[in-house]
Amino acid sequence: MKILTFDIGGDFIKYGVVDGNFKLLETHKVPTHAEKGGQDLIERIIKIIESYKDIDRVAVSTAGQVDSENGIVVYSTGKIPYYTGMMVKRLIENKTGIPTFVENNVNAEAMGEAKFGAAKGQSDFICLTYGNGIGGALFINGKLYKGSGSSAGELGHMIIHAGGKQCNCGGEGCYECYASARALINSVNRVVKEPLDAFQIFEKENFEKPEIRSEIDKWVDEIIVGLINIIYTFNPPLIVLGGGIMNEDYIIDLIDRKIYNKLMDNYRNVNIVRSRLGNDAALLGAAYLASNIK
Repeated sequence: MKILTFDIGGDFIKYGVVDGNFKLLETHKVPTHAEKGGQDLIERIIKIIESYKDIDRVAVSTAGQVDSENGIVVYSTGKIPYYTGMMVKRLIENKTGIPTFVENNVNAEAMGEAKFGAAKGQSDFICLTYGNGIGGALFINGKLYKGSGSSAGELGHMIIHAGGKQCNCGGEGCYECYASARALINSVNRVVKEPLDAFQIFEKENFEKPEIRSEIDKWVDEIIVGLINIIYTFNPPLIVLGGGIMNEDYIIDLIDRKIYNKLMDNYRNVNIVRSRLGNDAALLGAAYLASNIK
């Protein structure tokens, strides 16, 4: 079996071919061009699919809240205009004839980590991804927990500062406004002369500047506030942290040094680790889910 698998984010579309042993045979990345809207996005996905031969399944992991049973984006915050209500599965299957499975990208990441990565063999864990926002997924009793409206796990929209910063979800004080990679970039760029991206922030000459290190440490404290809320709510044995910024050892080490002293004793057994699969997690998780289409 060959599965063409996609991971649609706000900035980039990653895609690749997975074989029957869930090995990624190839991967590619193209801009999302989110500003062009949902219809344009799906049309470009279909063109990519049509450029391949001998594909047995299509797997789509995407930003937004997803009804995976019907393959519909039930809600999108607006970075991709006109994406809410997009019938992704139907549009792709009607055009290509290839069975298609659609899932939220962090749910797909969690499935990838559960089957092939940092949570392999774990029946209960929480997955969080830190990027432009913060995505969450709940894996309970060996399954993704989707909630009553296919939208459980929106942990980036926990309110951690009452009356705080305006979020693109319409709320105020959301976790992702303070603890996403984008939040760090914004806070650092308020104290430096030249704008820096997430990777430049951690380059030695920048990382060692006291004003930048101070912003990083305050940002990690915000990450920890959200993690503590999650730990007290779910009492999970494992939390997997994803997103490219979590490859920085300083972040994981600082979380590890600080969080356990802030937790009550009987919650300290939680293990907090980084994603093992990195950018491949959602691709592999979506492919695994698509392989089970009947």
